[in-house]
Amino acid sequence: MSGIHRSSGAALKNGLPPQELLDDLCSRFVLNVPKEDLQSFERILFLVEYAHWFYEDNSVEKNPSLKSFTLKEFTSLLFNRCDVLKPYVAHLDDIFKDFTSYKVRVPVTGAIILDETYERCVLVKGWKGSSWSFPRGKKSKDEEDHACAIREVLEETGFDVSKFLNKDEYIELIFGQQRVRLYIIAGVKDDTSFAPLTKKEISEIAWQRLDELQPANDDVISRGITGLKLYMVAPFLASLKSWISTHQSPIAPKPDMPLKGMCVWKAKNSSTGNSSSSSPMIMESQSTKPEPDNPAPGKSFRNFRFDTSSILQAMETAFSA
Repeated sequence: MSGIHRSSGAALKNGLPPQELLDDLCSRFVLNVPKEDLQSFERILFLVEYAHWFYEDNSVEKNPSLKSFTLKEFTSLLFNRCDVLKPYVAHLDDIFKDFTSYKVRVPVTGAIILDETYERCVLVKGWKGSSWSFPRGKKSKDEEDHACAIREVLEETGFDVSKFLNKDEYIELIFGQQRVRLYIIAGVKDDTSFAPLTKKEISEIAWQRLDELQPANDDVISRGITGLKLYMVAPFLASLKSWISTHQSPIAPKPDMPLKGMCVWKAKNSSTGNSSSSSPMIMESQSTKPEPDNPAPGKSFRNFRFDTSSILQAMETAFSA
């Protein structure tokens, strides 16, 4: 294929991916996309991010000798190895910094899943770190809010909320430049099966008691009264409590239910990280070291334009081959 640098098929030293693999990732995720997705650096970096996820979830899992990379490391690797991206290597630090700033402005949607008693909600814990949050994620281009929420919750919990979702029942807050909308999904049975569809994104899913999540403040990063570390949960609790006070729960509180949170899915300590626990587990209070706050949003995208002519030419060559 024209437009991509070729090298020998031998794997690179020190666990780096072979050139053929990088060629394939560049071709699959950067070249063979609609032309409108190649008009700006932020779109290009989103494509590189998809390639990174594919590499981590598939290539590394199938070949443990390959290194695992952060997104920034992988971006540098792909830009340096693909001829169509090489001209922008000198600007890579600025491109990545602006991409990070751009991401914190992309709207986020998700769901607050309540059980039938309205006493518990589903929280997920990320693959890395110790914070719990509502299942949520960033909107894709031209995606409607409720469609994003359905997609993200399905990816992170394996549960399809489409039949429960009411487009008018949501809590929406603004964090800096980012809008976060969480739809209220009420009346879900506590014996519902949960398991993420994506690999290495969620490490644990649990029903957490709302009365244990009440923090001393409504900061984005907070701790519940049992010490559970929460991310982007506390700011929604007051509005959620108000919503619950005006709605009748389907069933009365169950006195035989555990007073602590119940883990309903937990990744095993294996390379797959995708296996459900056999039975609910009672969660103990957690005490963890604080994680660094998220960096503040940076400056908006710089005005230099991305010259896509070489990429578009490579695409046309690939399609005509």
